[in-house]
Amino acid sequence: MIELAVGIFNGIGIGSVLLIAALGLAIVFGLMGVINLAHGELMMLGAYTTFVVQNFFRDLDAGDGIFGLYIFVALPAAFLISAMVGLILERGVIRFLYGRPLETLLATWGVSLILRQLVRSVNWLLAIAILLFCALFFGGMWVLRRRPNWEGIKGWAIAVLLPLSLGIAGLAGWAMTGVNTLAQPWFGPRNVDVSTPPWLRGGLEVGAYRLPYSRMFIIVLTLLCLLAVYWFFNRSDWGLRIRSVTQNRSMSACLGIPTETVDALTFALGSGLAGIAGCAITLLGSVGPNVGQNYIVDTFMVVVVGGVGNMFGAILAALAIGVSTYLLGSGALVGVFDDINALQFVAEFLRFFTSTSMARVMVFALIIAFLQVKPSGIFPQKGRTAEL
Repeated sequence: MIELAVGIFNGIGIGSVLLIAALGLAIVFGLMGVINLAHGELMMLGAYTTFVVQNFFRDLDAGDGIFGLYIFVALPAAFLISAMVGLILERGVIRFLYGRPLETLLATWGVSLILRQLVRSVNWLLAIAILLFCALFFGGMWVLRRRPNWEGIKGWAIAVLLPLSLGIAGLAGWAMTGVNTLAQPWFGPRNVDVSTPPWLRGGLEVGAYRLPYSRMFIIVLTLLCLLAVYWFFNRSDWGLRIRSVTQNRSMSACLGIPTETVDALTFALGSGLAGIAGCAITLLGSVGPNVGQNYIVDTFMVVVVGGVGNMFGAILAALAIGVSTYLLGSGALVGVFDDINALQFVAEFLRFFTSTSMARVMVFALIIAFLQVKPSGIFPQKGRTAEL
């Protein structure tokens, strides 16, 4: 039974990561109606931000133990980087697609592919070319937008500025291709390792087993995120504005609430939470361009099973999916039924699912069966909210 309890604890650690990511997805999907398939890549950006911060602290460390503090800088940095990318995504793509779920789905899927390839191949040459293009194109648009006849020349301005900015940025990149130090990729396609801070290594001894400190840290981090999100939506002015726009956008606009700003803030907040989840997963394994894809499907399942827009439902669903996946994949459940002679056939059946991929198949089958009974999740929306 101790082995089962340790398995449940480790499963809660995985469920906690899913819960942080699901909070961000629930805010975007549940409150704005946007299916963001790039949410996993926002987690990936949070994980790579943690990797960069770790390397920076490693260079600073002169034997005084400052390296162990990098996680406290990486968490807000991951939140800010992912939130900024989410804000750019909302302003550049999503805001043109509100009310069109299929187009949003395809657009965010395309963005997810671009972000993954960007991480694989980004180097100083590419970064300089992108920054130069943004400065020329968006700077030119900002200057021209101040002209009184802007609406009349808008089409011509884009037609001239876009190829001109692309051409200059491309030429600048081509001119610097001979500099080898600029052409070296920052990360590459291979996974990179993030070292756990020294004070999070090891674990609490429980008999012959050990409860890792890193998973305890993730659980505490999840609780803090839950409290922060609850406070934001129920105690802050912007949280009240977001809830107001969610329930009735037209009436909120009539009352003077800037709905476009609320949309941008909501998307940035959800993306920032994905960044924190990305920072947390660096404590569980290595980081690669596809790391977000390992969690995105489970995260969607948490939102769907818990009930769209219901925080308590998301908590229950995240813990259930995390614990079930770990217990099935690690074989902890097999050990329980192996000790009971009358239930050997159950142990043999569960042994077939003792791998990460097969455990996920089993959990998805259970989720599908559950949704046949309760298609709106554990806590479906009720009243006027369900009709919106």
